[in-house]
Amino acid sequence: MAATTHNPRGVILRPIVSEKSLYAMETNNVYTFEVAKSASKPQIAQAVEEIFGVTVVKVNTMNVAGKPRRVRYQLGHTKSWKKALVTLAEGDKIDLFPGV
Repeated sequence: MAATTHNPRGVILRPIVSEKSLYAMETNNVYTFEVAKSASKPQIAQAVEEIFGVTVVKVNTMNVAGKPRRVRYQLGHTKSWKKALVTLAEGDKIDLFPGV
């Protein structure tokens, strides 16, 4: 899937919710997202600002390699993907769980 600058939903695929990412949200105001593999840091920052209406201070990205997996006798691996850690300005917040 190619990341386009005119479709922010094509850049940000989903939020990553884990114990580590929730702790980073609460303490450091850092949010973790799965993003398109072809997305650049400026595209990710612009997409987060458009979708959530917040100010992005910093974006860190990393490519996560797929892990080898086996189902019975069939060998394979999980997909590789790109992760973005987005730091927001002081006072900004994204509500990932509305109504909770």
